[in-house]
Amino acid sequence: MTMTTTDVRQFTVAPDDDDIRLDRWFKRHMPEASFGTVSRWARTGQLRVDGKRAKPGDRIAAGQIIRVPPLEAAKVSPLAQKRDRPSLTDDQIEFARSLVIHKSAHAIVINKPAGLATQGGTGIREHVDGLLDALRFDRDDRPKLVHRLDKDTSGALLIARSARAAAHFAKAFSGRTARKLYWAIVMGVPEVANGRIELPISKQPGFNGERMFIDKEEGQRAVSRYRRIDRAAGRAAWLELQPLTGRTHQLRVHMEAIGHPIVGDGKYGGKDSFLTGGISRKLHLHARRLRIELPGGGMLDVKADPAEHFAASLENLGFDPEIGDLPLEEDIDDPGAKARLRKHKSRDIRREHRDATRARRGGGKVPRGRKR
Repeated sequence: MTMTTTDVRQFTVAPDDDDIRLDRWFKRHMPEASFGTVSRWARTGQLRVDGKRAKPGDRIAAGQIIRVPPLEAAKVSPLAQKRDRPSLTDDQIEFARSLVIHKSAHAIVINKPAGLATQGGTGIREHVDGLLDALRFDRDDRPKLVHRLDKDTSGALLIARSARAAAHFAKAFSGRTARKLYWAIVMGVPEVANGRIELPISKQPGFNGERMFIDKEEGQRAVSRYRRIDRAAGRAAWLELQPLTGRTHQLRVHMEAIGHPIVGDGKYGGKDSFLTGGISRKLHLHARRLRIELPGGGMLDVKADPAEHFAASLENLGFDPEIGDLPLEEDIDDPGAKARLRKHKSRDIRREHRDATRARRGGGKVPRGRKR
């Protein structure tokens, strides 16, 4: 595919792109212009910011004017081509907006229903990602997912309203400064009311990454905390769960590993994960609360009401929803958090160095035998 633009264009840097590198701006807004093309424009003086010659590694500021030369028959890579998304129906738009429980300048939070996937996949047609165009509201850019919930898990799901906000939230999740609290109803009652589970997890072979297992020899570090909210004799317990790491299906695997699978979790608990007496067979795991720092300061703290089947089970088991929100524990001992933040910072430094090196070399390939 080729694209030809014969006119010089000018773009004003938006506030969301303040202080990003110029090459990052092109990656966000003009993916059809390759890094090599941008570097060539810079070398030949055609690329300018506020009338001055610019380099791909230069940082730009909100309000500056970027002069982009004509794009002549540039080859667009398959990854850069934007797939045409089908237009949403009025019913889909209404449904997506009905899920919103918070909307601000930087973030949207929806209360995702159980059974709705976060992203598409084999055989999955209905998912949150496919509904994001309905959540643009007063913005031109499409909102961005920054974390996910399992298809059968309900609750608070954060969506960033800009690329800059997405980068900020991604770092918060990676560094574990974000707080995610879940409600779960589990089979039986753990002997320890407030516990910590630290068991490494790996992908189980033969399940295409859709099933995990405890792997003490080669698994990735996984840590979860739980606090008991209430109990229904010895039949079931209502717990607050908090993942201190972010492994796939972590809470579900950990609760099964200590002998208390989440009610309705047939994937990990098998037939022993279902209660009788009119209790729903759906998964009883709900993302109740999300607490995360906003770009520029301030704190987002949102609670999502439990799904209909979860609320019905609370009532059936005699649990009072009013006591579900335990006092927030501010200081959580997570030895890996600082290490992850250092790793994230080091990765950013390496990326900056790599991009600067590529810019100096004009975006060409590095000769064999030489290091970047």
